[in-house]
Amino acid sequence: MSEGVISLKTKVSYGLGALGKDFACSIIYIFLMFYYTDVAGISAAFVGTLFLVARFVDAVTDPIMGMIVDNTRSRFGKFRPWIVIGTLINSVFLVLVFNTHYFEGVALYVYATVTYILWGITYTIMDIPYWSMIPSMSQDRVQRERLVVWPRLFASFAWTLMGTYGLYMVGFFGGEDKGSGFFYFSLAIVVSFIASALITFFNVKEVIKDKKVTTEKFSLQDVKKIISENDQLKSLIGVVLSFNIAIQLVGGFAIYYFTYAIGREDLFPMFALLSGIAEIAGVFLFPRLCNLINRKYMWLVACGFPMLCSVVLIFTGVFAPENGILVGVAGAALKFGGGLSNGLSTVMLADVVDYGEYKTGHRSESIIFSVQTMLVKFAGALSGFFVGIGLTLIGYVPNVEQSPETILGLRILMIGIPTLLVAMSAYIYVKTYKLNGEYQRMVMEKIAAV
Repeated sequence: MSEGVISLKTKVSYGLGALGKDFACSIIYIFLMFYYTDVAGISAAFVGTLFLVARFVDAVTDPIMGMIVDNTRSRFGKFRPWIVIGTLINSVFLVLVFNTHYFEGVALYVYATVTYILWGITYTIMDIPYWSMIPSMSQDRVQRERLVVWPRLFASFAWTLMGTYGLYMVGFFGGEDKGSGFFYFSLAIVVSFIASALITFFNVKEVIKDKKVTTEKFSLQDVKKIISENDQLKSLIGVVLSFNIAIQLVGGFAIYYFTYAIGREDLFPMFALLSGIAEIAGVFLFPRLCNLINRKYMWLVACGFPMLCSVVLIFTGVFAPENGILVGVAGAALKFGGGLSNGLSTVMLADVVDYGEYKTGHRSESIIFSVQTMLVKFAGALSGFFVGIGLTLIGYVPNVEQSPETILGLRILMIGIPTLLVAMSAYIYVKTYKLNGEYQRMVMEKIAAV
């Protein structure tokens, strides 16, 4: 792999790939629970269970897709063909998902189950090769840190726009008919999704050392070995999964929290907007903070900001529940830490690819990075499951005034559980992750010597 500087054109083109990609997934992760429960009329408990069950399917299909990508040999490389193929197929299922409200009775539940599971499977086809390209473009940690800023910035921008203006766009396309609004909005998203994938396809290329170009094919047994023998991958799974579930729980409960617990639905867009801006700032400042703070402590810094969010939300809920400024501060604290974690976890995963080569003798970007796709979806699924079950347990009823007990439950679910999960992430990191400093340098030296 080239140790040279990655060009600005490559960085921007790679980043733009995340823009359309994350428009397409953010509408799912931010609004699908709301769409299913309040537009299509599906029970919250069923939706939460569906989100979770679908991820067990992904636990099988994601590593297999990683194996398929790593076994691909083409004149366009092994990543870019799948980015385009996956984008086209996933676009179809994105639109089909937002047709759910046209069904009723048993057909409604069957249609929602089939289309959502197929959406998750086809998203894998595109997402795994997209992120897997990172370690193939440079082996230098500084170059990776600078590269990963671009897709994370564009992704954060997409999530910010979706969270802030998503409901407005639903109203723009459908008026009072939210079902039609979501459907036509999904069609508009597909256009940007495909355009951004083509930009990445034509302008981004992996750079591979001659010694890494082989005809070796990975088998399912190799996939099992690559994942099971990489202790740092297991550590990273625990660290990232617990953190991301916490962040997504806050995001998942937010629309219910502000609408029913606070009684100010209009605060949700402000929370989402300032959260998004802070996330972009966190991603942008990530490589600079890495120069100032020892990488060993960066994850703990990232964990500190969601903790601050919880403190501010508790204070706001008690003393100033309708204070938009404090709501904005809470959202900014949450997603600034999220921005740092997004950049850091991607670079850490690239380091885990190197570590996997050191441990097993096999270099597999896509099999390892399939774990990232699986983690994102599992975090979304588990948070969706907890949101669905949580809403059911506290007695939530759509579109009516909630009881005091339900409102108290919303506060606990929005603040308490995410705080515990962030603390768990920090604990796992301190106890198990070791790819920092001298040990990580030793790993790189051993790989270079092969």
